[in-house]
Amino acid sequence: MKLVFDTNVLIAAFISHGTCNELFEHCGIHHEIILSAFILDELAAKLTGKFKYTWQETESVVALVKSRSRIFTELPSLPPTCRDPEDDNIIATAMAGECACIVTGDKDLLDLGRVGSIKIIAPAAFWQFETTIS
Repeated sequence: MKLVFDTNVLIAAFISHGTCNELFEHCGIHHEIILSAFILDELAAKLTGKFKYTWQETESVVALVKSRSRIFTELPSLPPTCRDPEDDNIIATAMAGECACIVTGDKDLLDLGRVGSIKIIAPAAFWQFETTIS
């Protein structure tokens, strides 16, 4: 299955050892993680800004994420879809990669529930979602 991890899920995967970390490890082995330059840039900015990672630590995280993902640099344009216009980039990433789902903790995205055939789910809901599409 192809899926997108929103930036907040990737951040949680590296700052704690909970559900998001387990998801990243599992999906890196069993599924195809689809990301975009937008998500990687946002990840780097938040790690260095909000979480005070050094550039060297941030580069290591981004390199690891890239090694387990397929990165899209060109995204389709779409009409405004989400309350937060920045979140439209997450949706466009999922569309570019023809993903089954977006995994996010972002309420603006979660409130949508679905965009076309792309399901939008919380990290804790991924395990059940995975069993329904297998």
